[in-house]
Amino acid sequence: MPAANLSQLRRALAVRGVTPAAAVSDAGVGRGEEAAIRPARLVEDASLSWHPVGVAEPWLAPVAFLDGVQHAELVGYAGSSPIIIGDIAAAVRERRERRLHTVVEGQRRIAIARPSALAAAGDVLDHWQSIALPEDEAAHPLRDLNQAARALDRARGALELQIAERYRELSHDWLVVDGALSESPAWSRDQRMLGVSKSHSTLPFDGPELHHYLRLPIGHRSSIFSPETRSMAPIHAWALRLWPWEGRDLFYGLVKVEVAPVNGTPEMADLLSRRLLAERAPLSTPDARWDRLLYGVHSVQQYLRSRTRNLN
Repeated sequence: MPAANLSQLRRALAVRGVTPAAAVSDAGVGRGEEAAIRPARLVEDASLSWHPVGVAEPWLAPVAFLDGVQHAELVGYAGSSPIIIGDIAAAVRERRERRLHTVVEGQRRIAIARPSALAAAGDVLDHWQSIALPEDEAAHPLRDLNQAARALDRARGALELQIAERYRELSHDWLVVDGALSESPAWSRDQRMLGVSKSHSTLPFDGPELHHYLRLPIGHRSSIFSPETRSMAPIHAWALRLWPWEGRDLFYGLVKVEVAPVNGTPEMADLLSRRLLAERAPLSTPDARWDRLLYGVHSVQQYLRSRTRNLN
């Protein structure tokens, strides 16, 4: 969001009695998650094991990548109720004959606040889609900011679902999602989709198995497992180490791969893992989590960030 536009917005809000405010936003952050262990069920091997997947294998067939970005700004307070505006965007970029191009994309501009705060802003926020925070408790600025962050996360997730659905209307090629397939029943059933999650807030094992899981060597995958399904769609998953972790961090280069249960076979897990190894982002990629980033996903992120910077 251009700084000049934010300054104009804050001045317009001030005219309506809203106290202008600003805070540093963590652009492009992922969805907030609490650290937890949710034991999974092994569907391969009697105990958690390591499996070498073989040499990296280029993905020669057409393949697409889906990701989303978000950025939020605090722009003011109506009394003690914060008003947050955000940009969210998502896109699918498809690679054919070694060239990436954007197939579908979507963008939203969102204003998040309590209904009374949105009313105080008046027509200043007419160009933003509004999301009203619950007003059943007394206003607490920090609680409202946390609720706004979760609301923005949900909006971004919903947009990614819409973009994936639009892509599926055009193509049934493989679609690699930056995130978890288990967020959507449709995704978890899609036989040409896989999720690659960089987050390890929720771990599938504890005790000695967790120790083994987190020390997975480079170029190896874990046994295939089925995560707990109380609050998510059933999928099969495995961990894959993209880069060596020794001397760094247990999570360095570690991703979790999710597929529809029909694809949760050792042969398919090895094949997809070899293809993902070939998709590793270059060492020079300027991203805090480059060690868990795929080149195609990085391309989507770059494209979306250039687009959101140009929003007026």
